[in-house]
Amino acid sequence: MFKLVPALLLALGMALLFTPWVRKAAFKIGALDKPEQRKVHSKIMPRMGGLAVFLAFALTTLLTQQLDNRIIGLLFGGLLVVLLGMLDDTKGLPAKVKLVGQIAAAAAVIPFGVQVEFITNPINGQLLHLGLWGVPVTIFWIISVTNAVNLIDGLDGLAGGTSFIAALTMAAVAWQQASLLGGVGMEVVALALILAAATLGFLRYNFYPARIFLGDTGSMFLGYALATMAVIGVTKAATAISVIIPMVILGIPLLDVTFAILRRYQSHRPIFQPDKEHLHHRLMALGLSHKQTVLAIYGVNLVLGISAFVLTLVTTSQAVLLLFILAVVIIVSANKIGVIGKVGRPTVSVSQNLQQRSSKM
Repeated sequence: MFKLVPALLLALGMALLFTPWVRKAAFKIGALDKPEQRKVHSKIMPRMGGLAVFLAFALTTLLTQQLDNRIIGLLFGGLLVVLLGMLDDTKGLPAKVKLVGQIAAAAAVIPFGVQVEFITNPINGQLLHLGLWGVPVTIFWIISVTNAVNLIDGLDGLAGGTSFIAALTMAAVAWQQASLLGGVGMEVVALALILAAATLGFLRYNFYPARIFLGDTGSMFLGYALATMAVIGVTKAATAISVIIPMVILGIPLLDVTFAILRRYQSHRPIFQPDKEHLHHRLMALGLSHKQTVLAIYGVNLVLGISAFVLTLVTTSQAVLLLFILAVVIIVSANKIGVIGKVGRPTVSVSQNLQQRSSKM
């Protein structure tokens, strides 16, 4: 593990160095995020900051890691999703065009050997080999996580911090599983820690009050990278609970997008129609400040991350009990906050909360 220290310092340093450069470039090429009713920020902000994260991650990986087909596939697919994000950050792409691009990027890793090969039945522990079905399952998983991280990128440092915690958790889980599998999957430990270091360097400029946003360039890349790493390493363990662990690690973004679909279905609205009812919106409506909301979600991410690691240490029956407790707590809390639907929703809106805070200043 100590051999990784130079690589992590390199990724951190590159992100710190590249982010101001990307910020200036964003202003020059018009990659700007303008205020609107659905957004929280009140001034024009540069986006496309994820380019700095990608460059720090990709260059560090190329310079310090022993490359194999799967890592090359991750970097190639990551480049595709970054280019797609840059187009969206500068020109603005229709949702259907973005989805087609995401499918192409997700499918790009398949020829490099990145594929979900089997799913473990959590009831009896038997392996279900997917065969050709592994291709659509892999693509669906990568697209789902990519969009989930993209959708939570609504507050300064939220998507970046969530991804940072998820990457650290993924490294810990991959290390634990690799120790049980005789070292298989150790490359994911290095990749996840390098991604965490690159993200941490970017958070220096992205945490509240942000000087630059991730943009679709960054939020999609972080989701894409985390999803692909999970396929490379975390899902390889043939344990009954292994299929659940990546979902717990990425619990906040996946749950947020799931609840968004449920409440839009409840209210007969298009599933892809944006709203201000995401977790961070509801927490701010409850009276939390911008910074408090982000830190609160960080806290939930840490709890889920620790839970994911504990799942690798306990028996199957204990893991099922832990998952049941987590599910009950999550559903009750989400319903009370109001991210699922109308039940228990506070009447104060995000905009009213901000106005009240402004009047007190």
